[in-house]
Amino acid sequence: MPRVLISDELSPAAVEIFRNRGIEVDFQPQLGSDGAKLKEIIGAYDGLAIRSATKVKADIIAAGLRLKVIGRAGIGVDNIDIPAATAKGVVVMNTPFGNSITTAEHAIALMFAAARQLAAADASTQAGKWEKNRFLGAELFAKTLGVIGCGNIGGIVADRALGLKMKVIAYDPYLTLERAIELGVEKVELAQLLARADVISLHTPLTDKTRNILSAQALAQTKRGVIIVNAARGGLIDEQALRAGLESGHIAGAGIDVFSTEPAKENVLFGAPNLVATPHLGAATNEAQENVALQVAEQMSDYLLTGAVSNALNMASVTADEAPRLRPWAALAQKLGLLAGQLVDCAFEKIDVAYEGHVAALNIKPLTAAALAGVLRPQLAHVNMVSAPAMAKERGITLSESRQENASVYDSVVRISVTAAGRELSVAGTLFGAEPRIIEAEGMALEAPFAPFMLYVKNEDKPGMIGRLGTLLGEAQVNVATFHLGRLGEGETAAALLGVDAPVEQATLDGVRALALVVSARALAF
Repeated sequence: MPRVLISDELSPAAVEIFRNRGIEVDFQPQLGSDGAKLKEIIGAYDGLAIRSATKVKADIIAAGLRLKVIGRAGIGVDNIDIPAATAKGVVVMNTPFGNSITTAEHAIALMFAAARQLAAADASTQAGKWEKNRFLGAELFAKTLGVIGCGNIGGIVADRALGLKMKVIAYDPYLTLERAIELGVEKVELAQLLARADVISLHTPLTDKTRNILSAQALAQTKRGVIIVNAARGGLIDEQALRAGLESGHIAGAGIDVFSTEPAKENVLFGAPNLVATPHLGAATNEAQENVALQVAEQMSDYLLTGAVSNALNMASVTADEAPRLRPWAALAQKLGLLAGQLVDCAFEKIDVAYEGHVAALNIKPLTAAALAGVLRPQLAHVNMVSAPAMAKERGITLSESRQENASVYDSVVRISVTAAGRELSVAGTLFGAEPRIIEAEGMALEAPFAPFMLYVKNEDKPGMIGRLGTLLGEAQVNVATFHLGRLGEGETAAALLGVDAPVEQATLDGVRALALVVSARALAF
């Protein structure tokens, strides 16, 4: 039974989902602030469900000997060391849609609050003052909203702003013109947005490229009287420069929900004129808290029980419907990759995975990841589908994949070609029912099932070879379960692929290599 640890406050409904799905769950929300204790016990769990309080650093991931998945109930994952998780083969998931409306509504609320100076007006009024002339606000009607990051939440903000009869411009390198037209926004470059926007709202993750995207230089390019809203991530704005802009009056107001350091007990922005500050409340509604808790529990359960992958940040998605169909093909791809990887001794330069026939119509991204994991495993023992793409990229290996609707003889074929030391080698296979089968090795038609232990022998195609090989294996007490032959052509290179009952010992392998006509021999394990 898989075990999941919940180390942050999460809805009780999430606990019930795990239990109802047959997963043992341990609810310890106090661990979010106790990294040492979390590190001490994480080794006993297959999954870790968190919110923002738990900091999943590299040492905690390394201690998770059984850890397979980390689920973040929410969007931001800057509290998770994703490269460390990827290197260890741990899937990192978030729930990008569960709190989208709530966060977008909070951004709109901050926009209104800053435009009408609601926080300062409220404090003044409750202090017994009546300063109508002091709090002269600005209409949002017909103003230009500049959205930086027009993904899910940014798109909802844009939709709500259009409902307020604002004009919306958007900067997002990943926003297509078709999607911009669909949303009713104008796609612009960042410099244009800064120069034209009356209100700027941030909706982008915090990355090396987006850190301080509203720098002092960028803020200086904005219109005088601009309003800045950030309900996304702390670190997107130069806080010192924002304060200077508020004090000078260049920036008319700011609505800030997130800060560079949280909890923000102190911050350079505190006390600035016309600042509306909230303590990271973007996702803080009952509806959103319930939604993300339910989603993360369902996603983690699906992965641990069926292999389905949803909203992963370091692995291709696999739906619950796809998972059972892909599972045998992933097993084939991984075993073929393992075969290719064991036939090569030097560093890989290029790996190509080709899909022919019906398999080409499937979701091939996870299949390619499985193939890559197989190829790399003989050289990198602990690699898996999650870590393989990152490890290949790290080592400068070129990865490619292709689809072809028609297969030559079989309904479906997976073909893996690897290039190492300038030499290309390929293997191919298919499924017989749900059973993975080898159908080709190094250009030779050679149909054979996989076995836990195998022997692959290349030789010159001349009489007597099979007898000599059989005699040697018999004398070495190697029991042969299956024996399959292939060749390039009469008198050319031939190959024998044998399934054996136990690993072939080195002395026996050396004896096979010493046989007349033998070109090479390798002991294989699957």
